[in-house]
Amino acid sequence: MTRPMVVGVDGSDSSLLAVDWALDEAARHGLPLRLVHASLWARYEDALPSVSQGRSSEQVLAEHIVASAAERAERRNLDVKVTADIIPEDAADALVREGDDAFALVTGSRGRGELKGMLLGSVSLAVAGRASCPVVVVRGDRAGLAGTHERILLGLGEADASAEAVRFAFREAEIRGCVLDVVRAWRRPAYERSGERVRTGGAADAHEERACALLDAQLKAVTADYPHVRTRRTTLEGSAGKILADRSAAADLVIVGARRRTGRFGFQLGCVSHAVLHHGQCPVAVVPQRQ
Repeated sequence: MTRPMVVGVDGSDSSLLAVDWALDEAARHGLPLRLVHASLWARYEDALPSVSQGRSSEQVLAEHIVASAAERAERRNLDVKVTADIIPEDAADALVREGDDAFALVTGSRGRGELKGMLLGSVSLAVAGRASCPVVVVRGDRAGLAGTHERILLGLGEADASAEAVRFAFREAEIRGCVLDVVRAWRRPAYERSGERVRTGGAADAHEERACALLDAQLKAVTADYPHVRTRRTTLEGSAGKILADRSAAADLVIVGARRRTGRFGFQLGCVSHAVLHHGQCPVAVVPQRQ
């Protein structure tokens, strides 16, 4: 069975942008699109039968949200099969569960009722930290959302957290026919193990060389499977989160890996993923790596 592209909708402008992005992505991959709206009105009505006589305002709103999103998607591309559902659950819980059978989960950067000054909505952050499939948070300017930069940005971390992200990035670059810009950040140590300050041309150069070697090693196996993908490989000194956030201004999608430790519940995002989700200037994909 083909796994769908799943997008969370709540009627906000942010979620409508997510619908547009998810629909275009579903069309690229030849996937169906599933619209999901999480609302607790059905649960409350089951608990209070007297309230369920007739349609409540919450039910009417929920039905309007999914119907409007479905109509928007169908107007944008009639070739993509679109389905919609209202789920009586908390939004983050519902989307995380949907992710178990999804190609990817797509959310907007902020939901209805959240403060405009927030960098990222609570639901999007929770889903990115818990889902078992790739999660894309749609944000950024018009050029990035429209994919006009023709460039995918991959932030390469340690191998045990990046293998799935690497394959996801190569697949995206191939299907879009664009350049894959792979970046690995490294840090200059302040002191040698002996306690002496590092001198230019010493250990710092060794750290940069190690970053280059690790980058090449992590890409070696995948490049053979995607011979037509053009890659640009860069190692930069500094904070990985800041580097990726800055470079995302010229990208259509930035991709980072995340560890998912089996048997562990709760928030599972590292500082790099967290920084890019909050400050990225284009859609951000968090791709989990099972441990």
